[in-house]
Amino acid sequence: MNRSKALPAEIWVLVGSAFTIAIGFGLVAPALPQFARSFGVGVAAASFIVSAFALMRLLFAPVSGRLMQKLGERPVYLTGLVIVAVSTGACAFAQTYWQLLVLRSLGGVGSTMFTVSSLALVIRMSPPTERGRVSGVYSTSFLIGSIMGPLVGGALSFLGLRAPFLIYCVALLIASLIVYVALRDSPLVVPESATGMPVMTFRQGLARPSYRAALWSNFGNGAAVFGVRMALVPLIVVEVLHRDAAVAGVALTVFAAGNAAVLFLSGRWSDTLGRRPFLISGTLICAIGTAGLGLAPNLPWLLVASAVAGVGSGMFSPALQAAVADIVGPGTRGGPVLAGYQMSADLGTFLGPYLIGLLADQVSYGLALGVTGVLLASASVAWMIAPETLRRKEAVVQVG
Repeated sequence: MNRSKALPAEIWVLVGSAFTIAIGFGLVAPALPQFARSFGVGVAAASFIVSAFALMRLLFAPVSGRLMQKLGERPVYLTGLVIVAVSTGACAFAQTYWQLLVLRSLGGVGSTMFTVSSLALVIRMSPPTERGRVSGVYSTSFLIGSIMGPLVGGALSFLGLRAPFLIYCVALLIASLIVYVALRDSPLVVPESATGMPVMTFRQGLARPSYRAALWSNFGNGAAVFGVRMALVPLIVVEVLHRDAAVAGVALTVFAAGNAAVLFLSGRWSDTLGRRPFLISGTLICAIGTAGLGLAPNLPWLLVASAVAGVGSGMFSPALQAAVADIVGPGTRGGPVLAGYQMSADLGTFLGPYLIGLLADQVSYGLALGVTGVLLASASVAWMIAPETLRRKEAVVQVG
């Protein structure tokens, strides 16, 4: 009989903070471009506020990895949360566009600090036989928070454009305090100097075919799921289907619903069946759904394609994170490896919308989304070649 072990309480604290972070980001994201426009700048300048955040995440990721190796995950995680909290709260008091740009850029620095360190903490705290399950739970908390954030933001829209930044600031400070108290005396987060754990370098990780496949998959994930889909689906709704812009929110929600439907179960099953089945099939299904978005002749087609892409993403996302955890292993600190993994997604998110957007502008949405689908499908091929990362002796089903 399959019996799941109770997860460490510290993991649930991180899951709760992930939910808070996601719901706050969803609260702020819709207001940010409008707030930037209120300073009298154009659409391009307003959009660059979002790009600057992603660019700083990309540039600072290696530094975050090195800081984590020297200071430990918990201090870097907490510092990152506080930086995001303070910089976001300060955005509410910005008087010029350039002040807002600098503050959001600082937020990107803090964001990559807590993203890389939280992934390291989750890996180190996860029992080897529960890595997929933990990845599924952690990803689900982010997903639910991301769905609820815009809804909460809409309900609080009467407070004005500056209020979301202050609300997010307070929420992050509370989350920081809870994480500090919960992890203060935990043996699971003892600094490296006290444990003498070996460090896996980026070069050591890159020597493994599975890590190279993970980097390519995460690049495709960032480009397709977090970049191109968010940038082009609203434009397809308005310019191709001639629907109201609000309908784009429905398509994005359908994607999230498909994602949530399989996210937790795929993570748990990958702990017994292996990572590769979900990585191969998930990226391929997401590729088909993504390509289908560009061919949509009507709204039902678009919604079905969004759901298919969401299911595919939900199948491979937890397995991908669990595979990276397998590569690093429970007895090794992998700051450089995790930083590289995070950078691959940020690079895809940064480059994808621009390059694929150029293709859509010069040729068609169909070709642009088709190329994006091919990118995801190539990640599926990479996992067909790469070896399984799950150690079978760790995945033995307990009998009781």
